[in-house]
Amino acid sequence: MNSARHRELATYRLETLAIHAGRGVDRGTGAVAMPIQLSTTFERDEDGGYSRGFMYGRNRNPGRAALEEALALLDGGSACAAFSSGVAAASAVFQGLLPGDHVVAPIHGYYGTVNVLERIFARWGVQASFVDMRAIDAVRDALTPRTRIVWIETPSNPLLHCIDIAAVAELAHARGARVVADNTFASPVVQQPLRLGCDIVTYSATKYLGGHSDVLGGVVVSREADGHFEAVRAAQVYGGSVLAPFDCWLLMRSLPTLPLRMRTHCANAQRVAEFLVEQPGVIAVHYPGLPGHSTHALAHAQMTGFGGMLSFEVEGGKPAALALAARLKLFTRATSFGSVESLVEHHASIAGPDSTVPQGLLRLSVGLEHPDDLISDLAQALAASR
Repeated sequence: MNSARHRELATYRLETLAIHAGRGVDRGTGAVAMPIQLSTTFERDEDGGYSRGFMYGRNRNPGRAALEEALALLDGGSACAAFSSGVAAASAVFQGLLPGDHVVAPIHGYYGTVNVLERIFARWGVQASFVDMRAIDAVRDALTPRTRIVWIETPSNPLLHCIDIAAVAELAHARGARVVADNTFASPVVQQPLRLGCDIVTYSATKYLGGHSDVLGGVVVSREADGHFEAVRAAQVYGGSVLAPFDCWLLMRSLPTLPLRMRTHCANAQRVAEFLVEQPGVIAVHYPGLPGHSTHALAHAQMTGFGGMLSFEVEGGKPAALALAARLKLFTRATSFGSVESLVEHHASIAGPDSTVPQGLLRLSVGLEHPDDLISDLAQALAASR
């Protein structure tokens, strides 16, 4: 990454960065659109070196280098590594730990991260404590002399709990731990954890960064290009879980519209949440944009929007929730989020038998359709259930 160019781009606003970061006119052809470099290997110099910066596709690819530069700039970071999935990105962060090291993680969060800690790294001797991070005292009590990472997810999946990023970061740093934030529910458009004190931010790029349900990927962005990030880079290069060239191109193609998409996701979700909270048979709506949400004030303070995700609970438990989802016409029953189309998921069915998520809860990924059409669809589904 050219440091002078990086500093220049960092002075621009996010909308400008989303279009120009990592991009440039192709010197050989004058092409404005970024080419896809599918080559797995690159020519050596006459002296055996690689003055052009590329040796082998697993180590580095022009498209991946451009994407990593763009994503680092969007989050206000110094370095980035792109992976083949969000779980691979999270795993790369944990791979820098040693047996006996300790992680503090949220009790309400993505079950994939829980699985990585409990089913893989626990066998390596890495210990994890899961706490309700809305209570700063719970985080303080969970910290030990061997705590190396405090993992934040805010807003949380699927209950949309928000965690005080700055407070947790200050507490963790005082105890010598790094702070990592899974920012997938928010995106860098509506929340920037690195600016609030986090050391690393991770994403499932499959979601809002990609935004079209057609690319799988994961991202690690580091505030500093330090030794901890070099461990992540080593996990990427030596572990081999790299993002393919075409997938890098798809993500780069999606980034210019990310700010516009996110603002519409947020506006639509706000409208849907305000509708649902007034409906009979809906016993709870979880969305930080609602004034009645338990962490609304915190979300307002540390986010520039409230995101495109919400969940709500209906009377009648699992049978009623499944029946309601089946009656929806514009919300596709599918597991994912952050794309242009709206999705609905009965989350407890996906999270497994140990899930503490209410059985009557449906998670909505609110897309870019007209909000009145989405509300009409929910209205007809709810009316039929009464």
